[in-house]
Amino acid sequence: MNSAPQINHLNLETINNPLLSFLGVGFDYEDASILEDVSLTVDRGEFVALVGPSGCGKSTILNLISGVLEARSGSITASGLSNRADRLGNVSYMQQKDLLLPWRSVAENSRLGLELRGVSNSESSTAVEKLAESFGIADELDSMPWQLSGGMRQRVALLRAVLPDNPVLLLDEPFGALDAITRSSLQQWLLNVLDTSNKAVVLVTHDVDEAILLADRVLVMSSNPGQISAEVKIDLDASPHDASVSTSSEFIELKKHILDLLGNHEVTQ
Repeated sequence: MNSAPQINHLNLETINNPLLSFLGVGFDYEDASILEDVSLTVDRGEFVALVGPSGCGKSTILNLISGVLEARSGSITASGLSNRADRLGNVSYMQQKDLLLPWRSVAENSRLGLELRGVSNSESSTAVEKLAESFGIADELDSMPWQLSGGMRQRVALLRAVLPDNPVLLLDEPFGALDAITRSSLQQWLLNVLDTSNKAVVLVTHDVDEAILLADRVLVMSSNPGQISAEVKIDLDASPHDASVSTSSEFIELKKHILDLLGNHEVTQ
């Protein structure tokens, strides 16, 4: 194994034509500066994780990328769209709560994003059926959300986010509310789903293990105001699909370095 993980300050020149560009962004809420001069880029097929103390602005970054919020300063471009209104609906966003509509079946919830784009019910239903098997919900398409486990509900929520085939996918603590066994299973499943997607993915998580397991790069944030203080490149000898990777010496060393970078801030380990 390498003698130490590669840790450095964020270098935006490493990606020449990023699918997601978030440059010099500042954001205020009332009289408080939440983010100041935050920059990150994500390439096609790349998975980036954001970790940091509560309140440092991780979820705010996702809301800005998706167009839910408007930045005070800086520029944001996702899939070539720099206008906030254009990004709304054209950036896939999965939050911690599945937000499934209780009066709609699994199939109807899954196709919601396509419906909002004006795709017909027959065409959107066909698209759901094509992906349902790989998402492990083929037998649940007629079920109602209340009939599903938490893990199955998250699968439906992710299918709903992925189905419009937006190039940029945002994940905000998608498995944070699940028990450890279910979370571990879904992390492996997510890796399998995204292996062939070629999307630019940004994950917000308090779980350092999850960040190392899923991401190609981990961006460490500080607070007051929120900024990206360091970048950790993840280059494990063992595959993330290997169940034993999280007990390897490489993995443990990476975790220690990231926790050191986070300092005394409270994080979930």
